[in-house]
Amino acid sequence: MSTVFVDTIKNQTGTTSLAANKLPDMLSGSSKCWSNIDGTGTVNLRDSFNVSTLTDSGTGHYTLSFSSSMSSSNYSPVVSGNIAIGNSGRDVSCPATTNSSSQVGMKCFRSDNLTAEDFDFVMAQIDGNLA
Repeated sequence: MSTVFVDTIKNQTGTTSLAANKLPDMLSGSSKCWSNIDGTGTVNLRDSFNVSTLTDSGTGHYTLSFSSSMSSSNYSPVVSGNIAIGNSGRDVSCPATTNSSSQVGMKCFRSDNLTAEDFDFVMAQIDGNLA
């Protein structure tokens, strides 16, 4: 294995730079996983980063498996959801339900009556450290 020593990292044009000693801070503060899920009909990923699979685990319940595992289950998942424009008067919630180093579960429901519901948009972001 080779080692590279640098003081500054620059973009291709040389107009933006990052001191090499700041790279660990920048990486530790970045999102390690994110997804935009179509949670209705045939559940699928519209787009994602560091997601190997999406599982439809029941009405309003989805599980994301990570391509690269987190260092522990003590990461910070942020999940939100949105339903169709015509139903926008309802309050909705999508908390993370289970965390492990390899996946996160989330369950979306209506806040007004706590009924689980498939949402048109389910967005998840995972902040923490990779293994």
